[in-house]
Amino acid sequence: MAIDLKDVQSVYKDAGSNIIFSTMDLKRENHDADLEMIQDLAEHLPAFENSLNIRYPDAGLAVAFGFSRKAWDYLFPDAKRPKELEEFEPVVGPKYTAPATPADLFFHVRAKDSAVPFELMTMVMERIQNNVTVLDETHGFRYFEGRAIIGFVDGTENPSALDTPDYAVIGDEDPDFINGSYAFAQKYAHNMEAWNALKTEQQEQAIGRKKFNDVELEDDQKAPNAHNIASQDNEGGVEHKIVRMNVPFSNPTENVNGTYFIGYARHWTVTKRMLTNMFTKSDRLLDFSTPETGEVFFIPSFTVLGKIADGEEF
Repeated sequence: MAIDLKDVQSVYKDAGSNIIFSTMDLKRENHDADLEMIQDLAEHLPAFENSLNIRYPDAGLAVAFGFSRKAWDYLFPDAKRPKELEEFEPVVGPKYTAPATPADLFFHVRAKDSAVPFELMTMVMERIQNNVTVLDETHGFRYFEGRAIIGFVDGTENPSALDTPDYAVIGDEDPDFINGSYAFAQKYAHNMEAWNALKTEQQEQAIGRKKFNDVELEDDQKAPNAHNIASQDNEGGVEHKIVRMNVPFSNPTENVNGTYFIGYARHWTVTKRMLTNMFTKSDRLLDFSTPETGEVFFIPSFTVLGKIADGEEF
């Protein structure tokens, strides 16, 4: 059974230029009403996306929508579950902790034109607002040259464009949920004053790459816990990859600067090992970056969304 990219939500494409992330909880006041709302959303969300892409073909709208483990078990208690879907547990390192902040639903909406994500999420909220509580809404943007807000080029470690689906999309190892993906969402706040107080060479040692041209440093030039060392997953002597997207956000007048990290993976276990390495090895970047949220979500295929909409078993 081969991956069908036409059946895959937008989990392996560009992070976007204008981005809305949102996490929500179901109110859980009435299970049947919540399930009916989710079925309605599953039916209409692909149509909303298709309509906006027809109306604004140059905007490049891309959408990923998914469920956490606790939402899946609540909504579909008798259904099969994606094999690696679990509730995220905090990762406790010697200096820093990746917190777990449970949430039911996740949206990642992006486009070149900021009006299009706004329009999509407005259409969504008109259908679901009575059944959900919004936990977080973060608006991100594309920084110069696609750099992270700390000034370094983002996504260098991502697989190549041709290989990306193999790392981001569930395959025949879980045939009931093929063409889905596991998304890990984590919001960071940065101490930019402390970061910018470092000399460029010190920043490069912390990241493991040159700041201007993105060339990787030799190993003996990197900090022992450089980001591109500590965040790797080399289980079994093989470097495993995910599709990483680090999206900047900022409220400059409030001195709020951060990164919304979203990682899409074929195997949640790969992302989990990366996080464990980062925090147990005290990734140098964590000296300037405080994680505020963390949850893993399953992003279903369009086929599974269709089954949800129709109330079919899966």
